[in-house]
Amino acid sequence: MSHAVARLRAERLARSNKPFVARGSRALRCPGCRVIASHCLCALKPRVDAGAGMCLIMHDTEPLKPTNTGWLIADLVEDTFAFGWQRKEVDHALLELLAQPHWQPYLVFPGEFVAPERVVSEAAPAPGKRALFILLDATWTEARKMFRKSPYLDQFPVLSLQPEQMSRYRLRRSKRDDHFCTAEVAAMCLELAGDRQAAQALDAYLDVFSLHYLSGKRHLPLDLDDAVHKQLKTFL
Repeated sequence: MSHAVARLRAERLARSNKPFVARGSRALRCPGCRVIASHCLCALKPRVDAGAGMCLIMHDTEPLKPTNTGWLIADLVEDTFAFGWQRKEVDHALLELLAQPHWQPYLVFPGEFVAPERVVSEAAPAPGKRALFILLDATWTEARKMFRKSPYLDQFPVLSLQPEQMSRYRLRRSKRDDHFCTAEVAAMCLELAGDRQAAQALDAYLDVFSLHYLSGKRHLPLDLDDAVHKQLKTFL
C-alpha cells in the first residue's frame, strides 16, 4: 500500500522537467524500499502501533533520494503525513492538518534558534489530543532556511531534543556526529511520546536499511541471521 512519502515522491516526479539523477541511479532498485533489488528489505518491514503522528515537511528533492529516511518513518508510523516545502507557497492540506483539534503539533528543532519561552523538552499533549511531530526533512543548511521562512510554524512549541548518543546514520556525510537523520529524530520523538516499542522498531529498521543499502552498493552478501537482523525481526 502506498504511503504519504511514496505519494509525495510520485507527485514530485510527475511535475519534474528532467529526471532526478541520484548517486547509483543506474542500479536496478526495488520500488518498495529503494534499495538495490538484490538486497531488498521489503519483507522486513516492522509492524508496530504508535499513538503519535509524524508530519514531514520535505525539501524539494528529498522524496527522490534513495537514502531518504522519511520513507522508513512512513513505512512504520501509520499516521505519517508528508508535504513538499516551498518558500512562497504553503500546501493548504498541511495547514488543515495542523489545525485539526485532535493533534498537538510540536516543531522539532534545536532550541538555540528560538526564544526560550517557545522551547519544550517533552511532549505532553492536553487530554484528548495526540502528539504530532513536525520534522523538517532536509540537509541541515536547508532545514535552517525552512525554519526561518515558514512563519505558519511560529505558533507551535519547539521541541528541542537533547540526545546523548552520536548519530549512527552512515548513508550521507555530515561534519558533525550530533547531526541526526530524520528517522533517528523520529525515533527520539516516539520515545518521548511513550511509543517506546515503535521507537525501538524504527531504530532497528534504520540499522537494517543502512546495512542493506551499503551492502547492495558494495555488492556484499547479507547474513539475515546476524544481530542487526535479529533485532528487527522481533518487531515483525
